[in-house]
Amino acid sequence: MSWLTNFVRPKIQAWVRKSEVPDNLWDKCPNCGQMIFHRELEANLRVCPHCGHHMRLPVAKRLELLFDDGAYQRIDLPKADLDPLKFRDRKRYTDRLKESQTTTGETDAIVVARGRIGAHAVVIAAFNFDFMGGSMGVAVGDGLVAAARLAIADESPLIVIPASGGARMQEGILSLMQMPRSIIAVEELREAGLPYFVLLTDPTTGGVSASFAMLGDIAIAEPGAVIGFAGARVIEETIREKLPPGFQRAEYLLEHGMIDMVVPRSELKATLVRLISLLRQPAPSAEIVPLPKLSPALLHGPREVQGEAGE
Repeated sequence: MSWLTNFVRPKIQAWVRKSEVPDNLWDKCPNCGQMIFHRELEANLRVCPHCGHHMRLPVAKRLELLFDDGAYQRIDLPKADLDPLKFRDRKRYTDRLKESQTTTGETDAIVVARGRIGAHAVVIAAFNFDFMGGSMGVAVGDGLVAAARLAIADESPLIVIPASGGARMQEGILSLMQMPRSIIAVEELREAGLPYFVLLTDPTTGGVSASFAMLGDIAIAEPGAVIGFAGARVIEETIREKLPPGFQRAEYLLEHGMIDMVVPRSELKATLVRLISLLRQPAPSAEIVPLPKLSPALLHGPREVQGEAGE
């Protein structure tokens, strides 16, 4: 009896038991509902092969996609006050920050990197939507200013890739002040005669779309990206009218002259190379010089550097 229970029965159960399939092998397209094998989806740059819907792309994958050979140098950004207003709603703001930092491995919702696209030196500031919805607080404003300063020092174009729900409410008026700060950074780029490109991804809304995101010399958007200020439902309730089909989508904005082009993800790098080449002379491939080294005063400002030296 022991032999039947301990040996024969487990063997039979193993033969008839259904094999467990990991949950992360398949992804469901939010647009058409088709199930897509994860390797096929990654190979297609997270674009649905059935309907062409562009799913959100992790910030690290996006940087690898744009930079030559996927190689780039990340920039350490200035450290901002974690909780300037001591804000608390259902939980403390500091706890929300720690959760997002643990989940994403990032300090805040923006990543600044330098590298080359088609042999051109460029600086990219990319938003991480997984970090509190890519919301813009003081740290994000610092990152945008640092990216602009770095582009000016390198004499290279700046590419900003927003993916954000807008200003970060937990920082109140301080988050709103990042709107004029980012606009000033864009103006400094223009005074230096450097190109400024914006790649609008899903979603680009709120205070982000009301500031630097709509000021690019050339505004590019991914297909189907939601771009606007207030949500469509809020607008409908305010004006008491039904909005037209496709309202606030990239294609609708292109049709009404709000952006310059809608480019599929697979063609983004080639498009950026072509646009940069029209505005900048590329260095010969055999004579590409190393990117210049950074000085602390470049990113942190002379006042902060003097304070650190004094300590």
